[in-house]
Amino acid sequence: MIANCAFLAAMVLLLSVFALIGQLEFLAPYKHLIIARYLPTVGWSLGVVFFNLFWAFYLGGRILFLKDTGRKLAHVERLLRSSEPIVQELSAEIARND
Repeated sequence: MIANCAFLAAMVLLLSVFALIGQLEFLAPYKHLIIARYLPTVGWSLGVVFFNLFWAFYLGGRILFLKDTGRKLAHVERLLRSSEPIVQELSAEIARND
């Protein structure tokens, strides 16, 4: 989940940077001055935006995909404690692996 969120954040940031560069073509003659003076500030800003995007995607993923996890795990535990033969075999296999 972390890798997917990082990938999504990087793609959104990359697309945003490309769109912004397309809009700021009139600054092309001054690119050496801008890079020399403001590269650390732009780098830190992009890092903060990446972190915020990553956090937003991670939080959204947790809310959407991990909903009712405790209830689902309780259901699985009830199944493992039941007396059905297939479940007994699974319980024995889990006990052997632990």
